[in-house]
Amino acid sequence: MPDTSDFRNGLIIKFRNDLYSIVEFQHVKPGKGGAFVRSTLKNLKTGKVFDNTFRAGESIEIVRVERKKYQYLYREGDFLVCMDNDTFEQINVPIAYFSEGFAYLKESEEVEILFNGDQIINVEIPIFVALKVVETEPGFKGDTATGANKPAKLETGATINVPLFINEDDYLKVDTRTGEYVERVKS
Repeated sequence: MPDTSDFRNGLIIKFRNDLYSIVEFQHVKPGKGGAFVRSTLKNLKTGKVFDNTFRAGESIEIVRVERKKYQYLYREGDFLVCMDNDTFEQINVPIAYFSEGFAYLKESEEVEILFNGDQIINVEIPIFVALKVVETEPGFKGDTATGANKPAKLETGATINVPLFINEDDYLKVDTRTGEYVERVKS
C-alpha cells in the first residue's frame, strides 16, 4: 500500500474524495514527537491550493493518470477542440479544465491532457508562450531606464503590461501562470 514516503512533486492522489496534485512536500522529523509530512496540494477540479500535514507513513491512494499531447485547434462555445497528436482524433474539452492562462493560448499550441481512464482530469498548458504584439503605443529611444509600463494587446486578444520600449509586431515571451511579460524574443 502506498504511503507518504512515495510523495513526489506532481504526484496525483485521491484525498477527501477529490483529486489533488502534490505541488511540494517536506518530510519533517522534529526532535520531540512523531515525524510528519508537510505538503502543498492543488485541487485538480477547482485549482485551489492549500497546505496539509500527513503523519509519516500514512496510507495514501495514488491515482494513475495518462498524459497525452494534444494540439489546441479552436474554441467552440464553452469547449475547446483539441486533436490527439498521434491518432488525429478530435475531442471537445470544457474550458473549465484550462487555467486562467487560456487567454494566452493561441491556436495550434500544444497542450497536455491528463486522463484517469477515459475521464479528463486536467489540462496543462505551456508555462511560456511567444506572442506577437498587435496594438500598443509606440516606444521611444531611451525608454528602458525608467521601469514604467504600458498596456499591449497580444494576438490572442489578451492585454498585458509591457516596458515602454516594446513596439507593435514585437514577439514577447509571456508567463501563462501570471500573465506577465518575461522578455522580448525573435519571431
